[in-house]
Amino acid sequence: MSALKLTQIGNSVGIILPKEVLARLKLVKGDTVYLTDSAGGVNLTAYDPEFDAQMTEARRIMKKRREVLRELAK
Repeated sequence: MSALKLTQIGNSVGIILPKEVLARLKLVKGDTVYLTDSAGGVNLTAYDPEFDAQMTEARRIMKKRREVLRELAK
């Protein structure tokens, strides 16, 4: 567990993530992170649930239309 201090950033308040946290989440400057509610509080993650749902649907379509995609790839 890491203790993070709230910092004034312009007219907003933010947190500075330590290098170790950025490395563990595989984040770099400019990346987007997602804050989700959980039973124990909140989670900060680089995982985008909306993107995952879109990729699941794309995989389903690609599997269903495999022959069409194979022909298009020629």
